[in-house]
Amino acid sequence: EKAKLLRSQPAQIVEPKGLLYVQQREFAVTTPKDGSVSILGSDDATTCHIVVLRHTGSGATCLTHCDGSDTEAEVSLIMSSVKSFSDTTGYGRLELHLVGGFNDDRQLSQKLTNQLLRAFHLQPDDVHLVTFCVTELNDREEKDTHFPIIYGIAVNVKTAEIFPATFPEKGPDEDLRSAHVLTGATLTNVYDTKAEQLHIGPYFWRPFPHVDFWLEQDDQQILQNLSTSPLAEPPHFVSHIRSTLTFLKEHPFPSRSLFPDRKPRIYKKNEEGLWEQVCSDKI
Repeated sequence: EKAKLLRSQPAQIVEPKGLLYVQQREFAVTTPKDGSVSILGSDDATTCHIVVLRHTGSGATCLTHCDGSDTEAEVSLIMSSVKSFSDTTGYGRLELHLVGGFNDDRQLSQKLTNQLLRAFHLQPDDVHLVTFCVTELNDREEKDTHFPIIYGIAVNVKTAEIFPATFPEKGPDEDLRSAHVLTGATLTNVYDTKAEQLHIGPYFWRPFPHVDFWLEQDDQQILQNLSTSPLAEPPHFVSHIRSTLTFLKEHPFPSRSLFPDRKPRIYKKNEEGLWEQVCSDKI
């Protein structure tokens, strides 16, 4: 019933004001007391799942975008991040919302659904599954091709409302963050809740193998080889991958060009509610 209700809502366009956008293999946790961020969101999930865990007592809310790379470790991180803001002995309970995936040919969505359910089931704490809109419950068919119905969601940290969403602005540092994923990142917390700051990096990777070869390929080759579900990707998938590969080509050694002082790039919301880079000297 809950999945049906969620699927029936049109995706809302979420503007950057007050938004913290979470990319694949990233997570962020915050509370209703946050003066900068009121919405956490992520999209472009095809076989990936977007996970929201919230403690009803403290209102502490975590959103993450999982792709099945190391689900058990990721779930432990999500759990401890929410519990660090919540007095779990007191009032309230942990509520879980899982959205994403579809009936893909390689059954990757189904595998990820099973991994997530198992990992949360193994937690010593009680976790209440409130929204389950994944894989076959998020699937539509068109001319024998399957697609996800919902590609992205947002959660309002103040009201706990969860809704299908798209995000015109996925920054800051979109290419840098995508490059981190493409070079094999593990799940990373990008938000310092107490300071209300977004921390990106420092990230280090080796020169990306065959980057020139990939950049010479046509759109079809990139789609076939660098996607888990080529037929169901959103239209901007290829341009996003190209942009990330170009970034990797320009920065083969991020320790020299991006993080020479080994410090993260730090952003804070300005008066307009948009991310603005903070000079690292001021910290």
